[in-house]
Amino acid sequence: MRAVALPRQIGCTMSTTQKERYEVMTRLDRLGIAYDDACQLRRISLTLRRWFERECNGEIQRDETSNIPYAFYGQGTKGPFLTVKAADKETGARLRLADILTRYPDLVPYIQTDPRGCAVYLLTKEQAGSDDLSRIYNRGTAIY
Repeated sequence: MRAVALPRQIGCTMSTTQKERYEVMTRLDRLGIAYDDACQLRRISLTLRRWFERECNGEIQRDETSNIPYAFYGQGTKGPFLTVKAADKETGARLRLADILTRYPDLVPYIQTDPRGCAVYLLTKEQAGSDDLSRIYNRGTAIY
């Protein structure tokens, strides 16, 4: 008998990014979220994570009185800085998140502002209960 070469399994040829995206989309599908909404939720989470990262690095700051974000460009502490008004991607992302979740009343969002992980977590009402979400958000589904 001749040995037959078997085709590679799809999971073996996927890069880490593709595998992670597949896992997130599968988890969101199990929560009953439509594919288009799941794609939007993922983009929102990535946008918010990048925004929080830029805030943490000091690239973006909000004016305390007007709440308008400003971006700082320059050469560090030794060079001149250019301050320009920045597009407020955080507010837009939060509004889109709220709009999408109106179609899923059984889900509760938690937005994690620490840029070292994903920015949006979804919890079911049973998972959330009456606890403080900042202590139990990791029980939910992380969107990355």
